[in-house]
Amino acid sequence: MNSVVAERTFVRSDLVILGGGAVAVILAAVTHFVGAGAVIPFVCSAAAVTLLASLVGRSVEQLGDRFGPGATGVLQSALGNLPELFIALFALKAGLVAVVQAALIGSILANLLLVLGLAFLVGGLKHGTQQLDSERARSIIVLMVLSVAAMVVPSLAFYVHTPAEKHESTLSIIVSVVLLVLFALTLPASLRKQQRAGESGAEQEATESEAPRWPLWLAVGLLALAAIAAAFVSDWFVVALEPAMEALNISEAFAGLVVVAIAGNAIENVVGVQLAAAGRSEYAFSVVINSPMQIALVLAPLLVILSQVFGFATLTLVFPPMLVVAVVIAVILTAFITFDGESTWIEGAALIAVYIVIAASFWWG
Repeated sequence: MNSVVAERTFVRSDLVILGGGAVAVILAAVTHFVGAGAVIPFVCSAAAVTLLASLVGRSVEQLGDRFGPGATGVLQSALGNLPELFIALFALKAGLVAVVQAALIGSILANLLLVLGLAFLVGGLKHGTQQLDSERARSIIVLMVLSVAAMVVPSLAFYVHTPAEKHESTLSIIVSVVLLVLFALTLPASLRKQQRAGESGAEQEATESEAPRWPLWLAVGLLALAAIAAAFVSDWFVVALEPAMEALNISEAFAGLVVVAIAGNAIENVVGVQLAAAGRSEYAFSVVINSPMQIALVLAPLLVILSQVFGFATLTLVFPPMLVVAVVIAVILTAFITFDGESTWIEGAALIAVYIVIAASFWWG
């Protein structure tokens, strides 16, 4: 009887995430405290961060719509960035400001170019031209463009030598507060919405027919456990990052832009592509685009303020010029491709190609 209940509660993918996550955390702990060279601790902690991020996503998914579709979507977005938040805070504590700045921009680039490109590529090859023509999809892309634009204004003010150049820290805090207020203003609309972001009525009906397998106590318990474990593992990840960069001859910029960004965005990397493969293009688009929007609206501003509150290395919104150019290119390309209301696999391949070119340009720093 117990085996039947367990079988109904956990599917194979659940067991892979739970078992793999437990093994990865144990290996990360052993290699951190005992020592295993410069690269192995980094690989183990990176794997642990990725699997814990997946467990956070699965736990929120199993909460279903118990708190309402809108609240569940907001919860998924907020908690999905927990690993990135922890990694960034420990990196700032260690003085790795360049890594954090590259990771913030890298997370936006990874979602807008790599993950969205993979979703368009996989979905397009399997289902042909994908439709994104919904009011919600357009509103998400507009808000994402506006939030990223506001985030890079301090960089523009600094590099064109305006009077604000000497007050980059103050300007960054002002912009951060404005972005957080903007997020707060958009929150009620997200909580009230009746459908999941970007999901058509048919898609929503199909999703709601799949009742959550986990009881509420289990979903909340595993969510809390994953969050606590992520805090510890993020610290080990940052400790292992510097020796690994030296051993592998990887620059801080490339480590933040690619390695940290992809490890911290495991949820969107997997879920967005899976949804596109299943033919749920609008929902996939919403999941992928929502992450960079949350980074610009919440994560980056929050880190700017917390770096001041905790007395860590000061983080400002003045990014290196190449990072600013890269994120502007990504935002313009994404808006241009999606505003016609449809996507093809060729557009997906082009986005991936642009990501590879940008990532390669940061290999040397």
